[in-house]
Amino acid sequence: MSTCHSHNLREPESAAPKPYGVRVSLRAGDPFRKLLGADWSRTHWFETVLERDAALVEMSRKHEYSRPGDRPALNYEKVVNLASRRRD
Repeated sequence: MSTCHSHNLREPESAAPKPYGVRVSLRAGDPFRKLLGADWSRTHWFETVLERDAALVEMSRKHEYSRPGDRPALNYEKVVNLASRRRD
């Protein structure tokens, strides 16, 4: 069976360590805390500091469809997993 739109397929996960992360969490007054819990967070991992920082800028930017006065409702925090760093 052939693939019609191969550009839509997920790339295989890299085996390289991903020690640099961005932890996303909800702000203190966010109503979603009632649904997800006050301690909800999600961490996205990246192979390099440059990838992590570029993703952080993209995640935290003001969306082009935002209304005037809207601001991101999430907290973003840079994290490093020292245990997974490559040992050279």
